[in-house]
Amino acid sequence: MSEPTAEIHSAQLLSEVAALPALPGVYRYFDADGVVLYVGKAGDLKKRVSSYFQKTHGGTRIGHMVSRIVRMETTVVRSEAEALLLENNLIKSLHPKYNILFRDDKSYPYLKLTGTRATDGVVAGARTPAAFARLTYYRGGVDKKHRFFGPYPSAWAVKETIQLLQKVFRLRTCEDSVFGNRTRPCLLYQIKRCSGPCVDLVDPLAYVQDVRNAEAFLEGHAQSLVLALEARMQAHAENLEFEQAAELRNQIAALSKVLHQQSVETLSDKDVDILAVRVQGGRACVNLAMVRGGRHLGDRPYFPSHVQEACDILLAEDRLDGEAAETPPSEPAEVDVAVQVLQAFIAQHYLDVPVPSALITSVPVGSALLDALTLQSGVKVSAVHQPREQRRLWLEMAQTNADIALARLLAEEGSQQARTRALADALDLALPDLDQLRIECFDISHTAGESTQASCVVFAQHKMQSAQYRRYNIEGITGGDDYAAMRQVLTRRYAKLAQALREAGPAGASAGLARLPDLVLIDGGRGQVSVAREVFESLGLDLATIVGVEKGEGRKVGLEELVFADGRDKVYLGKDSAALMLVAQIRDEAHRFAITGMRAQRAKVRTGASRIEDVPGVGPKRRARLLQRFGGIRGLAAAGVDDIATVEGISHVLAEQIHRALH
Repeated sequence: MSEPTAEIHSAQLLSEVAALPALPGVYRYFDADGVVLYVGKAGDLKKRVSSYFQKTHGGTRIGHMVSRIVRMETTVVRSEAEALLLENNLIKSLHPKYNILFRDDKSYPYLKLTGTRATDGVVAGARTPAAFARLTYYRGGVDKKHRFFGPYPSAWAVKETIQLLQKVFRLRTCEDSVFGNRTRPCLLYQIKRCSGPCVDLVDPLAYVQDVRNAEAFLEGHAQSLVLALEARMQAHAENLEFEQAAELRNQIAALSKVLHQQSVETLSDKDVDILAVRVQGGRACVNLAMVRGGRHLGDRPYFPSHVQEACDILLAEDRLDGEAAETPPSEPAEVDVAVQVLQAFIAQHYLDVPVPSALITSVPVGSALLDALTLQSGVKVSAVHQPREQRRLWLEMAQTNADIALARLLAEEGSQQARTRALADALDLALPDLDQLRIECFDISHTAGESTQASCVVFAQHKMQSAQYRRYNIEGITGGDDYAAMRQVLTRRYAKLAQALREAGPAGASAGLARLPDLVLIDGGRGQVSVAREVFESLGLDLATIVGVEKGEGRKVGLEELVFADGRDKVYLGKDSAALMLVAQIRDEAHRFAITGMRAQRAKVRTGASRIEDVPGVGPKRRARLLQRFGGIRGLAAAGVDDIATVEGISHVLAEQIHRALH
């Protein structure tokens, strides 16, 4: 049994709990460091939150969490649907430890048609980009100035759709600047993928009709579109307009071929999301497949974190509220986890992504969640748990892909953990928990001494932690002096950490308040390791953490040897060693990270872009106007002050500053 709550929580916190209203809302728990532990919702804040502090929870996860609560925040809302939306907004922004959390993915890609239906053909009398809508790939926020279709699960799905539309409707894909400067048709016209609007080879009104037909296809009206095209073809034939009829015949044939290849077997499902969840080995996968305009566009797997912790808390909450329902005797925990994971995904995912009116799910979802989605989107959202016919086939495919993705993840994690264990054994690292092993690796990159940069990459929890990578611009050294560069980056990285270790003392260090990495990898041999040893000795740090990765004979991969700063003999792990594979993975990632940063810095210096942007008053827009007017940085550098001042937004005083910056 845990300690009574009155002994481990402050009187102020308990009084706040007692004063809570019996209204729907959202609550947040914080620990002593101000880190959010848990975000929850309740139809009755007083009943739910009080249940945490009125009972003892033993050594369970909820008991451990409750013992760390020192502060609480609550927000009252009007309904449980609003509470659910607010809860998941806070989960996505605060990343609490005891909630199921899906990482924010990159924004979904869209297919974009420039302009709106109202602007199509408005300026059809002139050969301008505005008269001819452009078909293009797009990623970012949508607006009302253009037409957007999607979202699509991948860039490949968008580009494949664009290719299909080019074959059937021959819409342009070129940039407006290219369109405005064409004097003869491009290759796409020659291969019948564009109708050549840039050089007046298509009537503007006919082009507008093709744009309308493309929209109808994207919206799922393919069959009615075919019928309409056939009617138009017949009308042209009856009027003896055989050329126009032949064009429509070819378009119908291309469209029919596309429909056959895409196997569109349903007319009722225009936009549907299929969601399949699988749970195994403490990990979970949600596979999202998208159907847009009746076409299956592909799928994408998602892997949540904090699954077991969050589900334990949720199950405990049900018991506390007396709301727990009996589950089937076969795999009750797994079934419950799958439901919680899928509901968490739906609630978090559709905060930023448009939700279709129909969801197909592998496990049932609660009506409260669907009500919240309806409230947020303004569209009635329904979910089908046991679909039939085509929907059943889609769900089976999504479940299969979820199984494959989860199996691949577990295999990769098992392999990476085996590599971590092999490295710890090879180097005799005494660690109570391999999950806490932290490795930092440094590399130096430059080109003949130009734009020297150092990289620091981090390996922890059995994988590379890209969010913790760091680049260091190396200055004040002789060009090409890798030893001086290594000395500078190690000093900059560990000087403050060494000071924190001295201030924290042994107790603080053991508590993890100031912690060195368990291993510091240096991409280099004895020379680089000697420099690292000097830096660590001057800072009073442990030399045993320094390991150099020395190239083998002939610099062949697999023959690397490990060099130690504390005087141990060199170690050759063997080219088939799992430990060497991990070392090589980390070393190669450090090299990649360093060289990409160096190249970007070098390009910036050589083009002079940084010199322009360093001038006060020159932002991205003015910089773009300058480079566009003079054809690049060289043309701008060759221009005089008066010429620069003719650019829109550039005063004579600013032109003088730009000229001085470039000379």
